[in-house]
Amino acid sequence: MIIIIFVLVLWYGGLFFQSFFLHRYAAHQVFTMSKTMERITFVLTWFFQGSSYLSAYGYGIMHRMHHAYTDTEKDPHSPSHDPNMFAMMWKTKNIYQDINKNRIVVDPKFTKNVPQWKNFDVFASSRFSRLLWISSYILFFAVFVTAWWQWLLLPIIFLMAPIHGVIINWFGHIYGYVNFKMKNTSKNLFRFDFLMMGEGYHNNHHKFASSPNFGFKWYEIDITYLIIKVLDALGVIKLKPIAVKN
Repeated sequence: MIIIIFVLVLWYGGLFFQSFFLHRYAAHQVFTMSKTMERITFVLTWFFQGSSYLSAYGYGIMHRMHHAYTDTEKDPHSPSHDPNMFAMMWKTKNIYQDINKNRIVVDPKFTKNVPQWKNFDVFASSRFSRLLWISSYILFFAVFVTAWWQWLLLPIIFLMAPIHGVIINWFGHIYGYVNFKMKNTSKNLFRFDFLMMGEGYHNNHHKFASSPNFGFKWYEIDITYLIIKVLDALGVIKLKPIAVKN
């Protein structure tokens, strides 16, 4: 039972910070926060994503490129141009690393105001940090595993952030339903997104990219947005008025 709880905490904790910080803040900037809060969120993202930590800078730029070039050959991740999900994941990884290491020229329109903490990203993305997390996960499992099949959950923890990404960027462009007919293949994976905390409303998001709420119909409850509303009410962050209108 402890292992299941541990995996669920990392799944939803990592997913929340990927959606809240990397996606809605770094890429789309639907709300603002103080520099201190931004740094705290960097650390919390690293804590929950662990061995699969993603840089807000690399993620933010790549996601903006995805919206600008959706389903074209310039899309960093598209089922329309990649033969399978593993090929797409590998292509995404390479583009992400090229952005972070300045190996490619990025159009300035994609870099505007994307948060970056270079020194922390170097540490959090380092082999040392990733191996430290992997070792910690293995040790935790060694102490608390009660059945052999629980070991099968370990690779999911190692690759949590890429798994979150492929669910949306692969399956979210192949399976599901659409509320809005668009010139791309984006779809809503679930009518109530219990698995991806609102990220599964991908068709809605492509239609209203600047909206903090990915839900559209009454039953499309965006759990991340509800948390964002609470944080806004508490003054931890500030939702932008333009974003709230969408």
